Amino acid sequence: MPAAVLAAGMLGFGALGHASGLSIGLTTATSFFIYALPGQVVFVEMVALGASGFAVALAATLTAARFLPMTLTLVPQIPQRDRGRSLYASAHFISMTSWAVMMRDFARIPASRRMAYFTGFGMTCWAVSTPATLLGYLVAGHVPTPVTIGLVMLNPLFFLLSFTEVRARASRLALLIGGLSGPIVYGWAPGWSILICGLIGGTAAFFLDLALGQEKPVQANSDSNEMGARDGNTL
Repeated sequence: MPAAVLAAGMLGFGALGHASGLSIGLTTATSFFIYALPGQVVFVEMVALGASGFAVALAATLTAARFLPMTLTLVPQIPQRDRGRSLYASAHFISMTSWAVMMRDFARIPASRRMAYFTGFGMTCWAVSTPATLLGYLVAGHVPTPVTIGLVMLNPLFFLLSFTEVRARASRLALLIGGLSGPIVYGWAPGWSILICGLIGGTAAFFLDLALGQEKPVQANSDSNEMGARDGNTL
């Protein structure tokens, strides 16, 4: 399902690249190399506006700043013995979808199998992105604009729904506060509303979560524990 949702988003992005006047090669290459819809959308918009190469690269890089905290919270949950040089290549498969699913599922997966699970999951999602972008570019013009935009937004929506399961109370508080403050802030600062609401919602949710006390952590089930023990004995 995550790969299907991602493919739908890339279909919409492919159509967006076509509508913005980018070549099929450049549009498809962004899914292969950037592999992040927000950065890809910014890339397309700035290229279409005729921005300089430096400005385009800087803007796309800034949109990817979120991957730093994602990586810092994900990698420590992978055993040290599995963090070889291949980890640098595997980091390319970190997306908002794979991160949310890993943060949700790692607690239920034996540590010795987490790297394999992440690599298989991440590669599957990444592998569908480029063909889906190509297909979206080719069918552009046959899909209404509202449908194209809806497909692009489908992936962030799936991320939000998955994110609420990572740490339920804090995540839902952040979404609730950010969502309620969004229309208000947009009225006087439309260009900065997302950033401001993110800071307000995230910060307020963090302190509210602390005030309410720590949630009980999710424990791996007994079958997973026994499986992990067997794996450890075998190794």
